[in-house]
Amino acid sequence: MAAALLANVLYSTGFVLEKRALATLPEVSIRRPARLLRLVLGSPLWIGGSLALAAGFAAQLAVYRTLPIAAAQGLFVSGLVLLVLLSARLLGEETSGRERYALAAILAALLMVVLSLREGSENVSQDAPYPLILLVCVPSLAAGVWLYNSAERRTRHRHRLPTTGVEYGVAVGLLYGVSSLAIKGVSSRLTADGWGGALVGLLRSPYPYLLLFTGAFGLVMSQAALQRCRASLIVPVCTTVTCLYTAVLGTLAFGEALPEDPVRLTLRVAGIALAIAVLLSMPRHDQPARTRPPVPTKELTPP
Repeated sequence: MAAALLANVLYSTGFVLEKRALATLPEVSIRRPARLLRLVLGSPLWIGGSLALAAGFAAQLAVYRTLPIAAAQGLFVSGLVLLVLLSARLLGEETSGRERYALAAILAALLMVVLSLREGSENVSQDAPYPLILLVCVPSLAAGVWLYNSAERRTRHRHRLPTTGVEYGVAVGLLYGVSSLAIKGVSSRLTADGWGGALVGLLRSPYPYLLLFTGAFGLVMSQAALQRCRASLIVPVCTTVTCLYTAVLGTLAFGEALPEDPVRLTLRVAGIALAIAVLLSMPRHDQPARTRPPVPTKELTPP
């Protein structure tokens, strides 16, 4: 629990720092990744944010070694509240009433997932068959890259309303979902006897290579999307997709059984369905800012 809460604080702080740094940089694009990396690595504020995210990754490893996947995801999503507060306070971002209701519904949905857990009855799996992991992860990576490119093409159309970033968040969330499964796999490999045996077993698994792919592509894609869209919307969408992906596919891939109690099973399934429904109903475009009509001035007439 303490490690999960620490990870929430570190992740929220890291995203806000990176967003502030990106706001001061020239426009970045995934079509020029070398330029993007050169710009962000030259920003001390961005480096501070990335270090906070790296520390959150370390805390996440500790969580996966002691909690089931579904329970861990429920705790991680509670950090959305802190993120929205920090975005409003430090970035000046405002969320609409519809978006606030959507975020509240997402938190309620993931609270249902947490309530479906019962302490001591959930097994924490330590490994998964490699072919099954690849069967789950490779199509997800392809879908995430394709969806991101589709969103990029649509945003380049003229006379199009500004995007809220939902498509970007879903695309990056798929990549980070794969990364989350890889982190779970890495944590299981680190339980081997001796550092030498753990390292050899880790290098023979697909997990470090999945982490390298999602780390490289996720970095470029997330930074370009974060610069264009509000952190208070794109990060919650990304986090929700990552958590749903990890909770559902990770539970199946790592063989962590679903609840046998009908009430707890209903809570878990209903929570997942509610979160998906909220994502599908979120607005895709920001409304253009309303301009006030000019105030008529009185004509001066000679006395």
